[in-house]
Amino acid sequence: MASTQAQKVPVYSVNDLKSTTDDALAPHLSTLPQPYAFTQDHTKTNVRFALGYSAVAIAAFTFYADRKLGWEATQSTWVITAVISYFVLNSLLTYWIWAVESGEVFRGKRKSGETISIRSTTKKHSPLYKLRVQYTSASNKVLEEKEFETPFTTWFSADGIFHPEPLKKWLASEVEVLRLAAKETGKKSGQ
Repeated sequence: MASTQAQKVPVYSVNDLKSTTDDALAPHLSTLPQPYAFTQDHTKTNVRFALGYSAVAIAAFTFYADRKLGWEATQSTWVITAVISYFVLNSLLTYWIWAVESGEVFRGKRKSGETISIRSTTKKHSPLYKLRVQYTSASNKVLEEKEFETPFTTWFSADGIFHPEPLKKWLASEVEVLRLAAKETGKKSGQ
């Protein structure tokens, strides 16, 4: 039986507040009415996983070799190459996370070709959630680019219960394509 309880997070943990909010973006943007719905692009996440799991596989292999063959056997060229590869992969992974992804929590594309990229940031000990949204046309022309922020208390209650509707309203008030989608949703539901 699925739980219908509202999601509750510690209100003094900015990381938990940010993670919960970030996680709520993809389901919202993917379930907008057509033609406004976005299909999430997982390319950057897939590259991140490939780099990370490759490094873990190399580490597991060298551990296994050390355990089964002993220390002397692991000083061979192939093990040294594996260890160097591990450090190269982890360096690439770190670069990928900090320079390429750089806080991107959602990238999606509409059927008409427009793309939205959303990056989120918070500052330590600050209750503000900051988003940077870039909305581009199918020809890669920037249609809308803006940064905006609001306190987490907009969609979290005092006891840490997450309320998605205020988050959706806030996004619709800041991003034009989401405002149009909200109007369409209102028409369909008779509001």
